[in-house]
Amino acid sequence: MTDEEKIIEIIDKLRPFLISDGGNIEFVRYENNIVYIKMLGACAGCELIDITIKDGIEGAIKEEIPSVKEVININDITSA
Repeated sequence: MTDEEKIIEIIDKLRPFLISDGGNIEFVRYENNIVYIKMLGACAGCELIDITIKDGIEGAIKEEIPSVKEVININDITSA
């Protein structure tokens, strides 16, 4: 299994928790040890999104794949 496949599997395991709060997550790409995601629904406008991404999503992915440097929400890139 590739790192990208593992990342998608981890995201799929986290998805039900986000959906239960009215949000969702979309895997965009894995490039140069950076995971790009898109937060959807209620998650996209949530004040706690940075904590969710860094402590929750990024933490879970780095625990399984230590070579991952960072998880970036592309919503932050396009809205900046």
